[in-house]
Amino acid sequence: MDFYKIIKDIGEALKKPLPGKDIQLKMSSMRRIRELMDGYQEKKSIRSSVLILLYPDADEKNISTVLIQRPNYEGVHGGQISLPGGRSEDSDKDLMETALREAKEEIGIQPDKIVILGNLTELYIPPSNYLVSPFIGYTVQKPQFYPDLQEVDRIIEIHLSDLLNDDNIKHKEIYVRPGLTVSGPCFEINGFTIWGATAMILNEFREILMRMRI
Repeated sequence: MDFYKIIKDIGEALKKPLPGKDIQLKMSSMRRIRELMDGYQEKKSIRSSVLILLYPDADEKNISTVLIQRPNYEGVHGGQISLPGGRSEDSDKDLMETALREAKEEIGIQPDKIVILGNLTELYIPPSNYLVSPFIGYTVQKPQFYPDLQEVDRIIEIHLSDLLNDDNIKHKEIYVRPGLTVSGPCFEINGFTIWGATAMILNEFREILMRMRI
């Protein structure tokens, strides 16, 4: 797998019209769709960013990205699997800087080691009132991760080939918290269930990769 060619092609693809919300919604539960139809508004939302970080494996045969599992807590995202990221702070000059800062804080990647290729379609998350800007970047070598144990319970690495594998797309009942389960689509990769906003963002990225025919 030619890492630099694929990275270049992804950068070029991000300059073209993005797959957009229709592709995101293919990985959304009916509960989420109803929330969006029932009057949730993107105005007055909390701006935030996440990062899809690409890097070559140590053997350079695959390209991977990193997800994190949040610690269990009472908030709406406790215990869930997500991309590195979080809410914008006043000190951030823009949303790209938010994504880079959060990656440093959560998984210990220095911003000057990351090259940003572009961004995907914004996604509104009703339960948290976040409006998320997803960025795609890369490092030239497999990073050493230093997770913040207060924010990250587990580091999860997946190959792009896992994301492209149709067999990894499932539909199931997903446990959210005591008394609440959601039925909907998800990615099942290496024993981990990736659903909700993270799955919606990754599905748009997946569509770009499929159009590239890598």
